[in-house]
Amino acid sequence: MAVKILIADDDPDIRDVLKLTLAEENYEVIEAGDGEEALKIINAKPLNLVLLDYKMPKLDGRQVCRLVKRDLLLRHLPVIMVTGKGEVSDRIDGIDAGADDYIVKPFEPKELLARIRMILRRTERDLEANPLTRLPGNVSILNELSRRLESKALFSVCYLDLDKFKAYNDTYGFEHGDDVIRETARILIRTTQEVGSADDFIGHIGGDDFVIVTTPDRTDDLCKKVIEEFEKTSPTFYNETDRKKGYIVAHDRQGKEQNVPLLSISIGVVSNETRKIEHVAQVGEIGAELKSYAKSMERSNYVKDKRNNDREKA
Repeated sequence: MAVKILIADDDPDIRDVLKLTLAEENYEVIEAGDGEEALKIINAKPLNLVLLDYKMPKLDGRQVCRLVKRDLLLRHLPVIMVTGKGEVSDRIDGIDAGADDYIVKPFEPKELLARIRMILRRTERDLEANPLTRLPGNVSILNELSRRLESKALFSVCYLDLDKFKAYNDTYGFEHGDDVIRETARILIRTTQEVGSADDFIGHIGGDDFVIVTTPDRTDDLCKKVIEEFEKTSPTFYNETDRKKGYIVAHDRQGKEQNVPLLSISIGVVSNETRKIEHVAQVGEIGAELKSYAKSMERSNYVKDKRNNDREKA
């Protein structure tokens, strides 16, 4: 998969020089001529790194960097600030805004490429993440579940996914679908920060599937809050006509038209509070079963596993 780098600079000559330099490493380059355009691209496309000019119209590099680093889904995106020669205050302001590194114009191409390689290595090492949401992916999720099992502490694993997401994707397109996934991730992060515990973990399994690992005492509040926030946000994903109707018209696998309700979220909760759980695969199997049961109900809801080792009934 190509490494995507955004060059944000209002000087087309500088952009050309940077493009030629990056071509040596076969990086895929995207361009922006001002800070506002850069921010739109950053929010719309999965990027690996941003080269950000400090002085740009509409929004300067420092403002863009600050907004990126403030966003829960984007804060891991590495930013290299490009500053003018001798502008020490610009470099300090850039780093204060959250830039991961800086390079001074005119720059030495080999130094720039070395800095980019270093930051990409560091980011890859520090964050094994889903490229769309930047949340930890499957390797991190498995490691977290293994850690919880080994610690023998009480835990709850919430498996979450969106109902009717395929119909939404087919009707509104993948770009809008990606927006829904990103906004769902934001809801999970905000909610966990508000009502979860400090050691909670959020992961992105892939597609519209997520996981939150928390403690049993926080589970109900967390699930209720996620559902409340998602139900509040769900109508905003639709145009006014579909929002008023409360459904979209889509086709099933046989090609028949059907009225599909607005997106909702289903949660299956696995816990070792009432039953012994010995391995990660067991967590996944129970979670899939509970989530499937939750999806069979109307609108957003959550189902907790209340079985114990003597009574195998949810």
